[in-house]
Amino acid sequence: MVSKKIELLVGVFVAFGIAALLMLSLKVANSGISGGGDTYILKAKFDNIGGLKVRSPIKVGGVVVGRVSDISLDDEDYTPVVTLDIYVKYDQFSEATSVAILTAGLLGEQYIGLQPGFIDDSLEMLAPGDFIEDTKPALVLEELIGQFLFSQGSD
Repeated sequence: MVSKKIELLVGVFVAFGIAALLMLSLKVANSGISGGGDTYILKAKFDNIGGLKVRSPIKVGGVVVGRVSDISLDDEDYTPVVTLDIYVKYDQFSEATSVAILTAGLLGEQYIGLQPGFIDDSLEMLAPGDFIEDTKPALVLEELIGQFLFSQGSD
């Protein structure tokens, strides 16, 4: 009878441990079981997206304002088109907004960095489905190293 109680307590302890590890891994991955709420879509074309992935964060000054929902190729010019899901509470981006693919740390994950443009009466606000025109592609570390090595070799 005592061994059954001990087995039950060990089982409950193991279940709590697995649940805690699951919650910790979700927290570290910066994603949750539920979504971030209502979103609207913006799109951007890039020359090179590097290692950007679906569900990568979209940040303004370090604050997550959305996630990448889709990456596809344009049918006409075969350039990558990134679909951005922006949280509805951040709906005041003007046409002058720029977007870049940045890297967290030297070898960290890539994310989208939004640089809000100034708000002026002459500028329209970006509407759901609009393309952000001012884009900066990802810096690929291998290309930078190659450029450095070839520039050193020619000296």
